Amino acid sequence: MSHFRLTQHWRASALLCAVLLSVLGGEASYAAKKPARAPVVRKANPEELLSDIYRELAEHNLRVAQQKADALVEAYPNFRLGHLVRGDILLMHTRAVTSLGAAVPPGEDSKLADLRREAAVRLQAEPGRPSPALLPRALLQMRKDQRHALIVDAKHSRLYLYENRNDQIRLLSDFYVSQGKLGINKLKEGDMRTPVGVYYIIGRLPGIKLPDMYGKGALPLDYPNDWDKAQGRSGSGIWVHGTPPETFSRPPLSTDGCVVVSNDDLNTLTRTVEIGKTPILIGDQVEFVSKEQMERDLRVASSLVESWRRDVENRDDAGLRALYSPRFKSAADEDVNTWLDKNRFLPGAKKISVTVTEPSYFRQPSQEEVIVSNFTQQIVVGKFRHAVRKKQYWAKEGKSWKIVAETNV
Repeated sequence: MSHFRLTQHWRASALLCAVLLSVLGGEASYAAKKPARAPVVRKANPEELLSDIYRELAEHNLRVAQQKADALVEAYPNFRLGHLVRGDILLMHTRAVTSLGAAVPPGEDSKLADLRREAAVRLQAEPGRPSPALLPRALLQMRKDQRHALIVDAKHSRLYLYENRNDQIRLLSDFYVSQGKLGINKLKEGDMRTPVGVYYIIGRLPGIKLPDMYGKGALPLDYPNDWDKAQGRSGSGIWVHGTPPETFSRPPLSTDGCVVVSNDDLNTLTRTVEIGKTPILIGDQVEFVSKEQMERDLRVASSLVESWRRDVENRDDAGLRALYSPRFKSAADEDVNTWLDKNRFLPGAKKISVTVTEPSYFRQPSQEEVIVSNFTQQIVVGKFRHAVRKKQYWAKEGKSWKIVAETNV
């Protein structure tokens, strides 16, 4: 008879309650049972396989749990956490195991701590997935030609892949990620932090052209964006990339600022994203809300752009200027007066028509309330027509929304 107890490092949420109830209160006994048939091995993701193992342990099926741990390391031979779990299960056949990593020899404390953190993050993934009835608050409205979007929940080391089809947003998949050693809110080059904001995938770099540390390749981001530049943030080379061949995954906080996924997951993302079109939103306040809440947020975002459009069309300089924050800066470090003077269109014309088409609206998933609006501005003066793609960053200042950065794309 063997014994097993999980420590606080193994706390997960609702879906794993049945497992944790049986193990957090004290050591549980595993009565020897007739081995079940070997499980059918399929290329499930690691969180599913780990959850299966703990369900078997909670039901006192030690041998079946071992079979599934064997299947886990067979499917992912370079998955260090999988080998750690399997080692503990093998040890359970001989003595009580009271913490993750009991089979690890002394002197590996730092590596063990990293694996414990990874285990905690991975085990909360399955019950943490949003209900199909809820929508990501960050994706207020996508253009019709934007087929996918990525959301990085830095708080839970998770990346969500969404599909946009027929104006309906649907969760396709989610992935475990690693991020900056010192967390998020990147401010400058070399600060070991991952940036927070709304970015775009701007390229694909094959692994064959990169050092081994990037794995199967990389997807560069357009950090710093105009809002970052206006805030004085610096740095470069922020990518979504893979892992070295010998490493399936990295600890949650272990990068120089990039977002790192497994090579399998990177292959999925590389096949999915569209260069220059796929947004990636990074933050620590990822919310999932009702359709009604999304519609209210979208009305706010679209009304802000409409107020701007109306003042441009009416040549209401005072009203237009009031929409811009005193801290406004363009990407070229221009203040609001210089920017508006430069973008005043045909000031001598008596009447102009201004329309806004192909809009997209994103809400930055962070404590700082920022809405990023992208749209095409079309101006008609008599028979003359002019169109330009614009990007505006609106930030909440007190009770009002103000434009803090703007660029012509």
